[in-house]
This record gives sequence, structure tokens and C-alpha cells, in this order.
Amino acid sequence: MTNTLVGVGVGPGDPELVTVKAANLLAKADVVFVPVADSGETGRAEQTVLFYAEAWRVERVVFALHDREHTHRREQAWDAAAAQVARWYARHPGGTAVFATIGDPCVYSTFSYLAASVRSVVGELSVELVPGITAMQDLAARSGTSLVEGREALALFPMTAGPERFREALARGDAVAAYKFGRMLPETLAVLRETGRIDEAVYGAGLGLAEEDIRPARDLDPHEPGPYLSTLVVPPKRDGRGHGLR
Repeated sequence: MTNTLVGVGVGPGDPELVTVKAANLLAKADVVFVPVADSGETGRAEQTVLFYAEAWRVERVVFALHDREHTHRREQAWDAAAAQVARWYARHPGGTAVFATIGDPCVYSTFSYLAASVRSVVGELSVELVPGITAMQDLAARSGTSLVEGREALALFPMTAGPERFREALARGDAVAAYKFGRMLPETLAVLRETGRIDEAVYGAGLGLAEEDIRPARDLDPHEPGPYLSTLVVPPKRDGRGHGLR
């Protein structure tokens, strides 16, 4: 019997932004694995899952979520998570397990690491994906920002790749969505100013949660870092209706 692992995107934090397909899976799954940090606090994915699944069906999987680089500790966490999921399959051969991840399971998600690690332990494994709404989509909608129009290009960018690549995307005039820049917020704002793009930029953190913070990037303190799960959208400069078609 083939075991099945389903990566389910649960969106950026607002339970109402979970898709119908994802909600149905969460409501009937035998087990829902959720990623948590080794510090133990309830993560954003777990908060959303508990809106649809009873707590007794939710099993926490510890990841080194606060590590920003490919560390030995991260490798150990992946191995431990895979062993935990494999033990569940040993008790439920041919079973279907759901792993919930914030945003979309194909976009900067812990799911890809988990699926590869579980396959290395259990052998044959069927992997399925259920897409979710991303933070950049949610921020664009909440702020009334049109990300791309006509022939405009969109760059999705992790600030962990460095401010120079961010600068290059901005200098091309592309629309840019940036993630993972919390501790690098001062450098990020500096690049926005240097490239003349800060007036169009919108910042968001805690989307869909009680502590939600959405505002123009120019209103942020240029010296203070932000939360790790922050999002920035920067639409192109536009000159009237249909600019992106020219």
C-alpha cells in the first residue's frame, strides 16, 4: 500500500482565506501535521488549522524555523520530522497524512523539505499539493494594490538573497514582492529610497491576525527591524490607465 502525503496551503493567517478544498481536507484528515518552532509557540499554520480540525487530530512537527541558513540543526530537524511522520505511517499503512503550511506549499515552504525527507525514510510515497493564497496576494488585496498589469513583470524575492539582487529588480522597474526581510528592514527601506520606489511600496505583517500591520513603507521607522513574516509589495510606477499595456 502506498502512503500519501498532502501538502496543504492554509494561506497567510486569516482562516477565511483557506480554500474550500483545503478546508475539506483539514476537516476530515486522520492526522494534520503542522510545523512549529523549537521554541514551542503555536505557529500561524497551527492557528489556522485549529479553525477546521479538532486538536486531537493535529500533530506538531518541530522545525528549525528561526534558522535563516542551511544549518546542521536544520538537517537534524528535517530528519526528526521525517521519522515522526514515518512512525505515523507505520501505524497507519497506506494512510493519508496532511501537512499544513502557511501560504502555498510550492512557495518558500517547509513542505518540500519534509516530503523529500519522508520519502527517503519510507520509500514509495505519493505526494499531493493543494495550493493556498500567498501573503503577497493577501497584502495586495488588503491594501488595494494592483500588482501587475498588461506586460509588467513580477519578481518574487527573498531578502535573505541579499539587498543587491533586490536593488536590481527595483532598478528594472519590475513589480516586486519581498519576503523574509524582518531583521533586514532598514537595509530594505534604504534600497527602496535609493531606487526611488518607496512611495509605491506597501508593507504588511501579521496579515489576518489581531496584530495585523499594513501601511505605506515610507511610514516605517527606517532604523527598526520588523517581524520575520513580513511582506512587501512594490508595484511599478504607472502613468495613467493602461500604462502596463504600452
